Amino acid sequence: MQQFEQSEALKRLPEQFFASLVQKVQRLKDQGHDVINLGQGNPDLPTPEHIVEDLKQSAGIPEYHKYSPFRGQPFLKQAIADFYKREYGVEIDPEQEVAILAGAKTGLVEISQCLLNSGDTALLPDPGYPDYMSGIALADAEPAFMPLKAENDFLPDYSEISAENLDKAKLMFLNYPNNPTAGTATEEFFQETIDVAGQHNICVVHDFAYGAIGFDGKKPLSFLQFKGAKDVGVEMYTLSKTYNMAGWRVAFAVGNPSVIESLNLIQDHLYVSLFSAIQQAAEKALSSDQRAVEQLVETYENRRNVFIEKLKSIGWNLGAPKGTFFCWLAVPEGYTSQQFSDLLLEKAHVAVAAGNGFGEQGEGYVRVGLLDSEERLAEAAERIGKLGLFG
Repeated sequence: MQQFEQSEALKRLPEQFFASLVQKVQRLKDQGHDVINLGQGNPDLPTPEHIVEDLKQSAGIPEYHKYSPFRGQPFLKQAIADFYKREYGVEIDPEQEVAILAGAKTGLVEISQCLLNSGDTALLPDPGYPDYMSGIALADAEPAFMPLKAENDFLPDYSEISAENLDKAKLMFLNYPNNPTAGTATEEFFQETIDVAGQHNICVVHDFAYGAIGFDGKKPLSFLQFKGAKDVGVEMYTLSKTYNMAGWRVAFAVGNPSVIESLNLIQDHLYVSLFSAIQQAAEKALSSDQRAVEQLVETYENRRNVFIEKLKSIGWNLGAPKGTFFCWLAVPEGYTSQQFSDLLLEKAHVAVAAGNGFGEQGEGYVRVGLLDSEERLAEAAERIGKLGLFG
């Protein structure tokens, strides 16, 4: 059979980091082992029932069986504008400042093709979400990494970025609350970001995937809450984490009108928006009572508390994450991230993600998802404790 060569763009794509972890976990499951899989970021709880019911009803509307408007249903864009006004006090023009996305992953990959040419530079957090690199590779652009260090609360220090990279950069990716470090942003940081981006003509893309998930009574900050943010960038928000709608593939970008137009333009050539019944259910999620979101955050906070306390009881002393549904844990001395994650999987049958998979600065850490019951998280900590690694 004829073998057709892949394009240069596909050859540039990085290897999917989680593929090997999935294979390792499946191998142990096939052998009959009970694996507690805390290595991925797939929400484990169902979509709230009122959203599901809305989809069931709206799926029967004959008009929705036709092509959707290319740039999304006006009612969803208005709901997004209302959501930002209610939650963050931010005014959004639903026509000029909203792009509907088929999941935030899509937008985060597309935006590099929208704004970068071959050889251009983009600033990326290290460690960071691997798919930022995918879009940059497809655009044939170059990454410049911004280290996220514990001593700086996992915020980039702009004074450490070379003047050359700041001058060359066209795009900057940020993500707070942060995957994988669970770090959170401050008002001062976002204001400094806006100043730096304005001085160097950099478009900021703030990945706000975990925007709803803040702990200890502290609500995560939106980048767009700060003066001048729309002048220099956009924010991407997904319903995957806030409403447990990961499989629904619905998200949006809001902010700078020129960037929104570029996202809409590329999508004009790739999609005919989302199934309108899903858009109506998304409108329901954003517009209805938010108690289900509050309960979800409480669930994750309770899981965090149980897990961290259990880890402390086995001698693994760590700080508790302030947001997201991840814990970013320093590995014991004498192990690399990969060695430690392999050990936990093989000996304790607990799957975690090795930190080096998120970038060079992730070496020395593992990422653990709070995506199982309190009982299973406690059991995972107990299994780790039995390995005797922490005295």
